[in-house]
Amino acid sequence: MKFLVILSLFFTSIFALETSDKLFECTEIFKQRKSELLVELERIDEQKQALQSLKTATEALLKEKETRLNQQEEAVNKKLDEIKQREENTKAMLEKNEKALAELKSTKLDKVSQTFAKMKPASAASVLADMPLEEAANILQTLKPQIIGKILSKMDATKASELTQLLSK
Repeated sequence: MKFLVILSLFFTSIFALETSDKLFECTEIFKQRKSELLVELERIDEQKQALQSLKTATEALLKEKETRLNQQEEAVNKKLDEIKQREENTKAMLEKNEKALAELKSTKLDKVSQTFAKMKPASAASVLADMPLEEAANILQTLKPQIIGKILSKMDATKASELTQLLSK
């Protein structure tokens, strides 16, 4: 029985040594794997930080570009408003100038018609006969019908008939 006990102690100690060796090997493998995982974790952390800084830089760049775009858009809108204002001012000045021109033409025509009204019919007829038909008709339109009749009666019949046709339109 002693022999059995010794034999069993011997096998148990061999088995324990073997188990202990296997445990030691497993522990070493786990330690190695743990250090590999720590290195991998560190690498992942570095990549995460690099990605985060890239994201931050990209967001800052986008904000800067958006700010510049907004500034350019405001400048364009301001220029557009200035152009519209200038256009309105130009239109107003053009209308004002057209009114002044029409008034000036009217005043000029009035003075010319007053001059023709004061002239003798024969003199007025000879001057109007030498003018282009349209201008002569414009001047005659501003005169009284009695004066027109006297002037036309002193003109050449052909010229008087052409002027009468223009006056009737």
